[in-house]
Amino acid sequence: MNTQTILIVDDETDIANLIENTLMLENLKNIIKVDSGLKAVSTCREVNPDVVILDIMLPDIDGYEVCRRIRQFSNCQIMFLSAKNDELDTILGLAAGGDDYVTKPFSPKELAFRVKAQLRRAGFQKTSIRPSHIKIGDLTIEPECGVVTKAGRDISLTAREFEILLFLSQNLGRVISRERLYEAIWKEDCFGCDNTIMVHIRHLREKIEDNPNEPKYIITMKGLGYKMVNDYEK
Repeated sequence: MNTQTILIVDDETDIANLIENTLMLENLKNIIKVDSGLKAVSTCREVNPDVVILDIMLPDIDGYEVCRRIRQFSNCQIMFLSAKNDELDTILGLAAGGDDYVTKPFSPKELAFRVKAQLRRAGFQKTSIRPSHIKIGDLTIEPECGVVTKAGRDISLTAREFEILLFLSQNLGRVISRERLYEAIWKEDCFGCDNTIMVHIRHLREKIEDNPNEPKYIITMKGLGYKMVNDYEK
């Protein structure tokens, strides 16, 4: 049974229906359609689709911004679909985190085969063997057993601290906003969460950093959030 999920994001009903019908003819039946960027982001959080077919021109936020927001929490395959066919537009789409770029008008058959190619990539990512540990500088994180060591020495973390560290390490090099971090760990909307996040980050730094006042792992990006880096990065 095919359980792969495809999310179509397009405010033009005729195009969304054409894509859906084309994919269903290829036996791809687990399809969700939304007509705005904000709905796309929230739906991705809820269902974690394998492939997103994403129009750039949307009524609220554009596809580039949608892609950037999705990339904060998901590695799903993202295919841009746009009437813009300039080289710069393609570059912008791929730079935002897209995996493919299809221009309108498009061949439905070609689109279906491109979707299948992205599904193969998504399936490979999901079935690939996960690393038993994450190594960043002299920190070692073992996701399966909840163990963290620094230069071979055990680091005692609370459950929340471990979840924060693991989430940041899995998004190495990416800036994560306080809001996104709170929603990912506490599984609820962030209202007045700044102090909670700041306290947990401070405690975490006290345990993993050589000098918490000059952190080399969890860096504060002023006005943006936090970013985890390798110990040699700044």
